[in-house]
Amino acid sequence: MTISEQIKILEELAGIDAELKTMDEELTGDRSTLTTLKASLKKLEDKRGEGKTALDANEKNRNEFIIDVRTMMQQVEHSRDKLNRSRTERESNAAQREVEELRKLLRDREDEIGRLTTEGDALRLSLEGTQEEIKKLEAELGSNEGAITQKLGSVESQRAQRQKARDEVAKKLPPVVYRRYETIRGRRGVGIAQTSDGTCKACNMALPPQLYHRLRREPLIEQCQSCQRLIYFVPPVAGQEAEH
Repeated sequence: MTISEQIKILEELAGIDAELKTMDEELTGDRSTLTTLKASLKKLEDKRGEGKTALDANEKNRNEFIIDVRTMMQQVEHSRDKLNRSRTERESNAAQREVEELRKLLRDREDEIGRLTTEGDALRLSLEGTQEEIKKLEAELGSNEGAITQKLGSVESQRAQRQKARDEVAKKLPPVVYRRYETIRGRRGVGIAQTSDGTCKACNMALPPQLYHRLRREPLIEQCQSCQRLIYFVPPVAGQEAEH
C-alpha cells in the first residue's frame, strides 16, 4: 500500500471519527436532558412527600393540643366549682392556684395551636406550589420524552452503522499506522493534520523547514513536532500559495 493510499484512508477514518464524535455529543446531550428532567421530577416528588409528612405531623400535633385544650377547659370549670365550694381560706387559696395554673397551661396550649396553624398554612401553600411544579415538569417530560427517545434510537442506529463502516476502513490501514493514529487521537481528539504552507493546520505551529520540504517533495506521513499529530502535505488551493 502506497503512502498516498494510506493518507486517503486516514482522511476517511478521521472523517468518520468526526461524525462519531458529533453523534456521541448529541447522544450525551439528549440523554442528559432526559436524566435532568427525571432527576428534577424525582426531587420534586421527594419534596412533596416530605411536605406531606410534615403537614400530617403538624395536623396530628395540632389536634392533640386541641384535645388538651378541651380537657383543660373542663378542668378549669371543675376547679372553679371547687373554688366556689371552698369553706376555708386554705381550700380557697389551693383552688385559686389550681385555676391559675390551668389557665396558664391553657394559654400555652392555645399559643401552640396558633403557631401550628400558621405553620400548617405555610406547609399547605408550599405543598400546593410543589404540586404545580410537578404538573408542569410532568407535562414537559411527557411532551419531550417520546421525541427524545425516538431521536436517541435513530442516532444510535446511525452511529452503529458508521461504527461498522469505521471498522472496515480501519482494517485497510497497516496495523502500525493505525495504532499510531489511535494513540494520537486518544490524546489529542484528532489524529491527523495537514500542511500546505509549512504550518500545521491543527495546532498552527510552524514546522521545521527540513520537515516541510520533505513533505512537499514526496508523499510522506510524519508527525508534527508540536502537537504530535500525523501530518502530511496537501497542495494549497489556487491563489493561497501566492498569499504566502
